[in-house]
Amino acid sequence: MHVARVVGRYTAKSGEHREYVSHLLRRTFRADGKVRHETLANLSPLPAAAIEAVRASLAGKTLLVAGEDLEVTRSLPHGHVAAVLAQAQRLGLPNLLGPVGRQRDVAVALIVARVCRPGSKLATTRWWTDTTLAADLGLTEVSTDEAYAAMDWLLERQDAIEAALADRHLSAPVNPDRLALFDLSSSWMTGSHCPLAARGYSRDGKKGLPQIEYGLLTDPVGRPVAVRVVAGNTADPTAFAHLATDVRDRFGLTDLVLVGDRGMITKARIEQLRDLGGLGWVTALRAPDVAALARDDGPLQMSLFDQANLAEITHPDFPDERLIACRNPALAADRARNRSALLAATEADLATIAAAVQAGRLVGAGKIGIRVGKVIGRYRMAKHYTTAITDGAFAFARDQAAIDAEAALDGIYVVRTSVPAEKIGAGDIVRTYKSLAAVERDFRSLKSIDLDLRPVYHYSETRVRAHVFLCMLAAYVVWHLRQAWRPLTFTDQDRPDQPDPVAPARRSAAADRKAATKTTTTDLPVRSFSGLLDHLATLTRNTLRVRTDTAGEFDLVAVPTPTQRQAFDLLGATIPLRLQ
Repeated sequence: MHVARVVGRYTAKSGEHREYVSHLLRRTFRADGKVRHETLANLSPLPAAAIEAVRASLAGKTLLVAGEDLEVTRSLPHGHVAAVLAQAQRLGLPNLLGPVGRQRDVAVALIVARVCRPGSKLATTRWWTDTTLAADLGLTEVSTDEAYAAMDWLLERQDAIEAALADRHLSAPVNPDRLALFDLSSSWMTGSHCPLAARGYSRDGKKGLPQIEYGLLTDPVGRPVAVRVVAGNTADPTAFAHLATDVRDRFGLTDLVLVGDRGMITKARIEQLRDLGGLGWVTALRAPDVAALARDDGPLQMSLFDQANLAEITHPDFPDERLIACRNPALAADRARNRSALLAATEADLATIAAAVQAGRLVGAGKIGIRVGKVIGRYRMAKHYTTAITDGAFAFARDQAAIDAEAALDGIYVVRTSVPAEKIGAGDIVRTYKSLAAVERDFRSLKSIDLDLRPVYHYSETRVRAHVFLCMLAAYVVWHLRQAWRPLTFTDQDRPDQPDPVAPARRSAAADRKAATKTTTTDLPVRSFSGLLDHLATLTRNTLRVRTDTAGEFDLVAVPTPTQRQAFDLLGATIPLRLQ
């Protein structure tokens, strides 16, 4: 038996061609060697859904009543882990980590989890069982000890992994300018037993807490390549020296130009680089050196900037180096405004102290000096004031000469480099130095925005190093995800070329439009990177069961939203039913 669809056509008296459709329930059989049809009923008056139900039933299909015969037994977040894992596999990260095995699977899962939901190792191993990550990778029963063992295994392979990344992103074929960026940051520690934890200059504003420091090496566009962890009281130049040695000896990279800020690549470190050989540098002069160049007989004069915002100068104190003087008017105005506000705040607090001394509420040169020291230390304005303190009097005045001398250099900085002019021009050297902002973005991603590296809860030195290295690998994946997902996020995907390397960077018109309308060019909602991951997490994989059939369970991924579909398209991946 079957349902036949019969189409009839005829021409009316008016000449109009008409068509009618009938749905007939028929029995088909063979008689006298011929196929015969017997019409049992005309189903045409029935609703279309009822006709399709009869047709499906006769075809041997099981019909289910929505909400009664079919139930969802489990629904797991799937889209975010699938996207991150797809990006990691596209980068060849699993093969980069090491040979196939249980420890590699755990390490990959830890990296994916660090991108999607940063947390402690205990929280991570519990979290991934509530996603498709654990089930598909066979990691539903992973203890914290096994997670720590995978971290130890990963740390043992750090040198090999970083050497492969350096060859991939810093070697001559892919990095013809031979540039690498380096910067240092710190994160505070919990507990007091880690040998790396020490009190030092905190870049997190957590004064008085033990910390660790770590240096990050990236390629010219900020893609993480290597990381080194040192004790929390290590000076920037010392950390830089460790990395410079690794670049030459462990990675086998020669003729590389290291780019670092003025507090890290100092005169002493430059001499060390000269002694090592094969490494160049791009950095900037400290304020006292800039002031020395700007003296009456010095080469740094304001007339240099009459026609352009940068000019190359030379000085005997910097042999075999190029000095590129820059003046940024926007930066000059900003510094002048900040100085004026700090001077006003300092004078208001100093006037309060003077009033207390005059009223007799504050007596004694020692006590007065402590109060004054706190104020000028808070605003860092000691160099701009002269003070007179006795047991019963206090007076202060601006050092206008010092203020004018500093104001004259507002917006001026000098980049120094060993790279010859025929290799990289002055403008590109300035752009290279300013590209250190890419490393700073990596640190923000590592520490707070994406990966929550801080605070560090581990107390053994090896585990701390493994934790930081794990976060660096996660940052490597995040960097590529952010690049791929620029059309869906607020990131500027078409930043215009800046003809003036000294001028502040400007956003494209498309980025301004996204920021104003909060929509993409395809009218999809614009999200932050973390917001996009959260949205992808709503793409679930559901396990459904037919109640009338105990063996009838099957998995089905929810229908993706346009944003979710485009996110996978931008990665060049399809939405998988299962992770592999």
